[in-house]
Amino acid sequence: MVKHQTRLFVAMFVLVDVLCTAIAWVLAYYLRFHSEVVLGYLPAIKGVPPLSRYLLLLPLIALLWPAVMYFHGLYQVKRGRSRIDEFFAILFSVLIASALTLGATLYVRVYYRYQPEVAPLWEYSQAVFGLFIVADVLLLNLGRSALRSYLHRMWLAGHNVRRVVVAGAGDLGEMVAETLMAHRELGYRVVGFLDDHVAGERAGVPVLGTLDQAMNVCGRHRVDQLYVALPLEDHAKLLRLIKSVGNECVDIKVVPDLVQYATIKAALEDLDGIPIISLNEVPLRGWNSMIKRVMDFVFGSLFLLLLLPVFAAVALLIWLRGGRGPILLRQERMTLDGKTFEIFKFRTMVEEAERDTGPVWASPEDPRRTTVGIWLRRFNLDEFPQLLNVVLGDMSLVGPRPERPPFVQQFKERIPQYMLRHRVKSGITGWAQVNGWRGNTSIEKRIEYDLYYIENWSLLLDVKILILTLFRGFGQKHAY
Repeated sequence: MVKHQTRLFVAMFVLVDVLCTAIAWVLAYYLRFHSEVVLGYLPAIKGVPPLSRYLLLLPLIALLWPAVMYFHGLYQVKRGRSRIDEFFAILFSVLIASALTLGATLYVRVYYRYQPEVAPLWEYSQAVFGLFIVADVLLLNLGRSALRSYLHRMWLAGHNVRRVVVAGAGDLGEMVAETLMAHRELGYRVVGFLDDHVAGERAGVPVLGTLDQAMNVCGRHRVDQLYVALPLEDHAKLLRLIKSVGNECVDIKVVPDLVQYATIKAALEDLDGIPIISLNEVPLRGWNSMIKRVMDFVFGSLFLLLLLPVFAAVALLIWLRGGRGPILLRQERMTLDGKTFEIFKFRTMVEEAERDTGPVWASPEDPRRTTVGIWLRRFNLDEFPQLLNVVLGDMSLVGPRPERPPFVQQFKERIPQYMLRHRVKSGITGWAQVNGWRGNTSIEKRIEYDLYYIENWSLLLDVKILILTLFRGFGQKHAY
């Protein structure tokens, strides 16, 4: 039933996409040829072609768009898909599909160039394509957002929920169940656990039976998905469980108990035919590292130029109202592979603020802050000079925040896996920061988010974090 509903959802997304794209195509035609605003800048020198000529392309568009969007994963019903990720997937799909469509029309025109009665029928305005791309990206995002909101309301109301059983009521199984229950709007309902050693309830969910009773439990409770979250020592039980349930109409998902070992994203290697799993592979290496460095240099230089007036205004404020001391503060921080560098910041505290105390955390009512410094720290303006560090190569735009060596010494002795955050360059902003974990907050939580970033790095994730920084990165309550 659930798989049937999933196919229905995919069909709904295809229908919405085709409908939005058709509307965008017709809208682009009217904007180009019947809008005084556009015609004022781009007069239709060759005259206004009939709408029917543009409607001839709709069958091709209706076939091509879903195909391209399919290859970008837009028809995989990921209930927790990020809207930013979906936006960029739609953008790339529309650009590629539009380029293919425009190329097809140019090919037909060249092919029929000696038949004047046919070739002009395939002549389409490039301005229409430009307007169409903008309109299509906007309408596709709006249409999908409306459809997804409807699905979320339906899942919250209990319709078409996926009934889940978790095999293993230990710490790992309890974590899986709690995570699924924390996101009921995604359409998952945990009906119970299977475990050989635990009875009663875990996380408010009953234990429905032992592992050997999995088939009966799945049938009796109409289970759609089985999450296997068994410890490593139960490897034989895991194989037996998968074998027993494998012939049932149940989706099986295995949650590996490698958290204590797999601290960085695992990768599969080959040793003369023997598969080897590397548990601490970092995706940000080789070409990826070079691409990220190019992006840092280009955008870091651009931001630096754009923010020069802000730099000048802040420097003047510090000089007039910031008390004695330099405008720029230099401080030792740690970055990639444990190397240290001097970070640049606007000075926000009195001169020699740590002369008597040594390195200490800033507090909410820190008396060492200057009047100007309070506002600079509140809105993170003191960190803008770090763009110099980005251009020089000491830092990246996105990455774990660099820490001072004395604090690093404290944290690495107290917090497991802390030094893994130095497997990549430190950054001005990061995944932890845009999720609220900055300043004097939980170091453990910050490490968790930093490691997630390292494991899942991509250029799109960097762009996503930069966009989120604009909305969440300024004026946070922990910025003091």
